[in-house]
Amino acid sequence: MNVADTTASALELTWRKSSYSGAEGGQCVEVAVRPGTVYVRDSKDKASLPLSVASEGWAAFVQFAAQD
Repeated sequence: MNVADTTASALELTWRKSSYSGAEGGQCVEVAVRPGTVYVRDSKDKASLPLSVASEGWAAFVQFAAQD
């Protein structure tokens, strides 16, 4: 995680929430993408710094999470 990059970039990001997130929210994360980096934050705590992950690491995580 690169905190300096996260701090500088978080203000300029376009955040997206899964369409599978319910209207009530509660247990959702939001993601934003920049070249080479994916940012992840808790949708209930938008003031906190997001986690920054290399794009390759995020892709591996999503692939693992999608396995049956």
